[in-house]
Amino acid sequence: MAISLTMPALSPTMETGTLAKWLVKVGDTVESGTVLAEIETDKATMEFESIDDGVVGKLLVDEGTEDIPVGQLIAVLLEEGEDSSVADEVAADAPAAKAEKAPEVKSEPKKETAPAPEPKSAPSAAPAPKAEAKPAAPAPKATSGERIFASPLARRIAEQSGYDISQISGSGPRGRVIKRDVENYTPAAKTATAGGAVSLDGDAPYEVVKLSNMRKTIAKRLSESKQTVPHFYLSVDIELDTLLAARKQLNAMSDDYKISVNDFVIKACAAALMKVPEANVQYLGDVMHQFKRADISVAVAIDGGLITPVVRGADQKGLRQISEETKDLAKRAHEGKLAPEEYAGGTFSISNMGMMGVKQFDAVINPPQAAILAVGAGEQRPVVKNGELAVATVMTVTLSCDHRAIDGAVGAAFLAALKTFLEQPSAMLL
Repeated sequence: MAISLTMPALSPTMETGTLAKWLVKVGDTVESGTVLAEIETDKATMEFESIDDGVVGKLLVDEGTEDIPVGQLIAVLLEEGEDSSVADEVAADAPAAKAEKAPEVKSEPKKETAPAPEPKSAPSAAPAPKAEAKPAAPAPKATSGERIFASPLARRIAEQSGYDISQISGSGPRGRVIKRDVENYTPAAKTATAGGAVSLDGDAPYEVVKLSNMRKTIAKRLSESKQTVPHFYLSVDIELDTLLAARKQLNAMSDDYKISVNDFVIKACAAALMKVPEANVQYLGDVMHQFKRADISVAVAIDGGLITPVVRGADQKGLRQISEETKDLAKRAHEGKLAPEEYAGGTFSISNMGMMGVKQFDAVINPPQAAILAVGAGEQRPVVKNGELAVATVMTVTLSCDHRAIDGAVGAAFLAALKTFLEQPSAMLL
C-alpha cells in the first residue's frame, strides 16, 4: 500500500513550513532514515527523514513552496509492485492537499483582475505615465491592464518583496512568471519624484533579501515581546580573576574537556535561580509558574537567525557535563539537526556577546520566559580595593526582567547571588 508523506510538525509552534529543497527525485529508492528534504520551519532549516522503505512515486510540491500547512500531503512512497498510477490515486484522494492548493490558484489571480481595485487607478488615468515611472506603488499597477500570467508562489514572493508583478519578465511556459523570475528580478532604482524631490529610498543600489521563516518568527515574537512585556533592566559588574584562575586549573587537569567562562555563567545562573526561585518564573495571566528546576536556554547565532537550545536541569549538572552538552547543542544547532524538544521550553535565557567584544547590552525577553541575562566581555578595568586603585578583569551583565512577574528587589537578589557564585566559584559547590 502506498505511503503518504505529509508536512511534519518539526517544532511545537510550527503551523506551516517551506519546502526548501528536495534531496530525492521520483523513482529513487529510499530506506527508513533516508533524508528526503530540507524543510524550513519557524525555528530552523531541518532535515525530513523517511520512516519507511519504498520508491518515491510522486512529489506534490515544488522546491521553495512556502506556507505548506502541517499535515498536507507533499509526497507519496510506493511499495514493491506498485506503479505511478497508485501515487496519482493517493494524491487525488487527499482532500486536505487539494483544498489548500485550490484557493491559491483561484483566489490570487482574481485579486489581480478583480474590479474592486480599479477605481483607484481610474481617477489617475491621466497621469498614468507617472505611475509607470514610480515602482513604489506595485499594487495599483498590478491590477491594471491585461491579465498577468504568474504562478501563485511567484505572486506571493513578489507581494512580500514589494515588486510589481507586471514589471517582471516570465521565463515559464507561455511567458508565465515563476519563482526564479521574481528572485532574479532587480527593480529599477528610484531617483526623483515628479516634483523633483528625491525618493526616501535614494538611488543607492540594493539587493532585496528574502526573509526566512526563522527571521519572520524572530521579528514577530520579539516585536510582541517589546510591545506587550514591560521590561526593566538591572546591571552589575562582576570580577572574574578568581573564576579565570579556577578555570585554568580545571582545564589543566585533563585534555578531555575545555570549560569556558560561559559554562561557569550557565552553572552560576542555575544556582542563582535555585537560591532565588522567585526569579525562575513565567507570567501566565491569572497565575505564574514557579519552576523547581533551572532549564537554561542559551542563545546561539546561526545562519539566518538565532536559536536557543536548552540545557535542562543545569542546577543538577557539573561544569564538565554542562560544557560537553552546550558544545554538542551548539554544533547541532549550526547543522540544523536539533530536535524540537531540544530548543523548546527553558525557564531562563542567557545571551552572551562577550566573545564578540561587546562590553554591555540589553537583551529582549523571550516569552513566556520572564528574564534573560545579557553577558558582556570580560576586560581589565581599574577598580578600588580597600581604598587603593587596582586592576581587575571585570564583566558587566544586564538582567532584563518582565515586571509583571519579577519585581526590582527579586531581580537585584538574583544578580547578587549570581555575582557571588561567579566571583567565588567554590560557593556553587555548597
